[in-house]
Amino acid sequence: MDEPFHAPQAQAYCDGKWDVWDPKITTPPGLYLSTSLLRHVFMFKCRLPLLRLVPALHLLALPILLSSLVPYHQRLPQPQDITSPSITAITLATFPPLWFFGFLYYTDVPGIAFVLGSFVAQANGSNWLAALLGLWSLFFRQTNIIWILYIFAYHNVFTLRWTRRTKGSKPSILHDPPALNATFREIVYSFTSLVRAIPSLLWEFIPYGILSAAFAAFMIWNGGIVLGDKSNHVPALHIPQLFYFYAFSTAFGWPALLFSGVGKTAGPIGLAKEVFARMAGNTRRIALTIIWTIVIATCVHFFTIHHPFVLSDNRHYTFYVWKRILFAHPLISYALSPVYLACWWAWWIRAGSTQSLLQTMVLPLALIPTLLPSPLLEPRYFIVPYILLRLQVPPYDEAEPIVPSTGSQPAVVPEQPKIHAQQKGFDWAEYLPWIELMWYCAINYATMYVFLYKDRTVEINGQEEIIRFMW
Repeated sequence: MDEPFHAPQAQAYCDGKWDVWDPKITTPPGLYLSTSLLRHVFMFKCRLPLLRLVPALHLLALPILLSSLVPYHQRLPQPQDITSPSITAITLATFPPLWFFGFLYYTDVPGIAFVLGSFVAQANGSNWLAALLGLWSLFFRQTNIIWILYIFAYHNVFTLRWTRRTKGSKPSILHDPPALNATFREIVYSFTSLVRAIPSLLWEFIPYGILSAAFAAFMIWNGGIVLGDKSNHVPALHIPQLFYFYAFSTAFGWPALLFSGVGKTAGPIGLAKEVFARMAGNTRRIALTIIWTIVIATCVHFFTIHHPFVLSDNRHYTFYVWKRILFAHPLISYALSPVYLACWWAWWIRAGSTQSLLQTMVLPLALIPTLLPSPLLEPRYFIVPYILLRLQVPPYDEAEPIVPSTGSQPAVVPEQPKIHAQQKGFDWAEYLPWIELMWYCAINYATMYVFLYKDRTVEINGQEEIIRFMW
């Protein structure tokens, strides 16, 4: 739907008309600048079928980038051959909304590629290169600034937890217990200790600080984060976006939820038992579940935004999700409140089973400035956080996980601890990527078939036009 805006703008740049700009475009010119560069490398003409080569090339780079990030999150050695991506990396690169837009002239896939490239650079200790790649990602989508800062925060909390101490050293000032064992008091204490640890991170933050200052200057100069057509992209508090994200993640990521995990939470039965225990394990948890359900329902009631784009554009799947599921009946949106809560718990359990509290909380905190100001329900906004969340899910392992101590006592933590252990039962770790890949491929086949062969001819402004269904 955005190609009629992006393609002419790219063609203007290809013709050397650098002063031409369509005021309806709301993202910076990274896509068009990349096109101009790749045009000289591959010697193609700036016609629409060839313009689509630009996102497709970035899509091909994703398995290589993800092959580095998967072992990084699992605290395993990096692959020796980057030209042979792992099956998990290939699977994540076929994530349906991501894969679909890899064949259209959109900004999403190139922007995601540079976000992941920034993550790979930071994971390898190159924070200046990470910030530089992060800067370029902002030329595709402005909200990537949040994910670049997420990369810095996640990596440094990760580093402080796993590589900060050697035998005989003093305890760290960072209090960061295992996520699934943390109490409310420890949450407060962890953030307090994190504030005390900030001075030790200032040197590492310099390139990110420069990037953040440059982005702040851009926002002041531009009068906001949105370029061009600001009237249809006015920020508004849309709290249910958080609930939609976790429901979206569960709908697409159920294989990762069911056939992963470690220790007593491993596998579908382990996950179901743990979610039930967290929501209804005792009187206190039942009371908390009721309170949180009421809070979610209240947010749905007062902060749901019925965006005109969602209500009027029946070419997108969100139109049908909104009309026929979320608001098919006035009570459905409220009845889904405990479902949203269960989805959140499921992902918290999976991500937190081998991570510390602060590691696991970085992503939910990053979702707040990314999703809450957006009044539009758009699957593309969920792609980056979903990939980052999915990377945190450990492979299936019935052995109890290796987790860092809270920091209150000295401990010896190996630099590259390994999660995997001998399985006692069925080894889902071997089959999960294939189950997930088949699930993604089935969705991709269906959505591409509908896009190519279920088009409609409608009359718009007195002229017949072909419309297609898409994310």
